[in-house]
Amino acid sequence: MKILIVSDSHRENSNLLKVLDKVKPDALIHCGDIEGSEYVVSTAAGCPVYMVSGNNDYFSDLPQEKEVTLEGVKIWIVHGHRQRCYMGVGLLVDEAAQKGADVVCYGHTHMPSVQCESGIWAVNPGSISYPRQQNRKPSYCIMEIKKDKSVSFDIKYL
Repeated sequence: MKILIVSDSHRENSNLLKVLDKVKPDALIHCGDIEGSEYVVSTAAGCPVYMVSGNNDYFSDLPQEKEVTLEGVKIWIVHGHRQRCYMGVGLLVDEAAQKGADVVCYGHTHMPSVQCESGIWAVNPGSISYPRQQNRKPSYCIMEIKKDKSVSFDIKYL
């Protein structure tokens, strides 16, 4: 199963639409700061979409967090600002462990990162629209779940 993970599109959807057309995922995870583009994203995806609200989604009805199990892998989705992700992934991993999650997907920092701590993957795809890492290239992540429930992650840049 191929899952596209994105975050922090901030209502600037052109890059996300390009990536959706290129990747053709089996599922899409958006880690928040969608800013009212929920319908655009859901309609364009062509696959199941799992979205949460971010710190800039002031009037959104999206949940602050979501748990989903795909191909036997439990994924916890949050924006990350409430877990102080700028200070590291410690709180994210602790909460994910309490929930029995294998993977936590988060955003907020606009910088891509894939880390495994205490057997839990903490995945930040960076920002598809407004990157902050050194190369300043919009980024996203492809998560692959294999039949044996093993996972792999590949950060991609536009």
